[in-house]
Amino acid sequence: MDITAFKGYRYESSVVGDPGRCIAPPYDVIDADQQEKLYQQSEYNIVRVNKGKTEPTDNETQNVYTRAAEALRGFISSAALKQDDKESIYVYVQDFTVAEGTYRRTGFIALGKLQDYGQGVRAHEQTLAGPKADRLNLMRATNSQTGQIFMLYSDPNKTIDAILEKASQGPELLNCTDDQAVVHRLYAVTDPEQIGTIVKVMNDKNIFIADGHHRYETALNYYRETGNPAAAFQMMTFVNTHNEGLIVLPTHRLIKNIAQFDPYRLLGQLNEHFDVARMAFNNVVEKKAKREMMFEALKLEFESNAHAFGMYFNEGAFYVATLRDESVMDGLAGDKSQAWRRLDVAILHKLILEKHLGIDEAALTAQTNVEYIKDFGPATLCAIDKVDSGHGQGLFFMNTTRPSEVEAVAEAGEKMPQKSTFFYPKIFSGLVINVLK
Repeated sequence: MDITAFKGYRYESSVVGDPGRCIAPPYDVIDADQQEKLYQQSEYNIVRVNKGKTEPTDNETQNVYTRAAEALRGFISSAALKQDDKESIYVYVQDFTVAEGTYRRTGFIALGKLQDYGQGVRAHEQTLAGPKADRLNLMRATNSQTGQIFMLYSDPNKTIDAILEKASQGPELLNCTDDQAVVHRLYAVTDPEQIGTIVKVMNDKNIFIADGHHRYETALNYYRETGNPAAAFQMMTFVNTHNEGLIVLPTHRLIKNIAQFDPYRLLGQLNEHFDVARMAFNNVVEKKAKREMMFEALKLEFESNAHAFGMYFNEGAFYVATLRDESVMDGLAGDKSQAWRRLDVAILHKLILEKHLGIDEAALTAQTNVEYIKDFGPATLCAIDKVDSGHGQGLFFMNTTRPSEVEAVAEAGEKMPQKSTFFYPKIFSGLVINVLK
């Protein structure tokens, strides 16, 4: 990919105070409560641009997009946002904890040249028209790039990582801790020789979109619409797939609203292709122990490259179902690549949800029978409670999707099934802003 350094706009501490109070998660994960909290956190918070509040009186001339443009212009005119005087590639470091393990993910922010899919850029998710229309309206109004697109590249030699590590020993441009105890730090690479090395290494790399498919396609549409040469490049965060901090968490499936659902009939049907282990319990203490046993069994199956799912139906047991022969998928999804057919999530969707429960792709998209549960914080325990209370009929627990699997499916020119990846932590917005001339 063709990348370039740029003079980004960053929050000026002499005006805004702590710049860390001005950044925010990506727009698509901000709910109404968090939006209000970010509004109260700082009058300069980027949420006022990326996901501003709607008003009952909104019309074609006064609306969430015009207010976003006004906010951004105000930030710049008041010097709350100030442009750097040197061309820079920015180093983005995130320190975080998952399941009692501590990790550091390091990437860099640069401008990447927009290309059609298949021409050096690969996608792995489907996109929807609504979010793309929303982001396009925002770009039209603000003429800027305030959020990040999370990109993956492969550099086994870690040439770029070495430059980023050295830069992260220098002056901090930002240091803050978010509500999930993730530490975000920002540095800059300004040495022309080091920038040249990064540009050279990236020149022949194929890039995979980890998160931000809607934003990528919107940026491409905006460039085609405006013809603005500056819009040919989009602000992106690049992370090496060989970085030890690249963590993908699983997304579990809560099933609901299935007519005449019978867990015992399903378990019997699964015996055709799966070895099913039952882990029964009689009280709350045993329930916790067997839950942990199920997750440990899933981990062991993952490490042995087996395809396995945990299950819970509120009938006194947890289960682990392990596929005996993965070639069964060849008959169910023969039009897909082998990389796609060997995904755990593809096996679950095709061989269990669709075949035995009638939950096809349309139902998955509409989420009429499935609720997606991200494996973070108390979400998994809350999902079990939903099954216990009758608000859900069962749970399927997933192992994670490997970054190499994402690459393989993208290389085949295919899209992953719904909710296949949950890259953690999220890439925040407002760290650096690219204003298009």
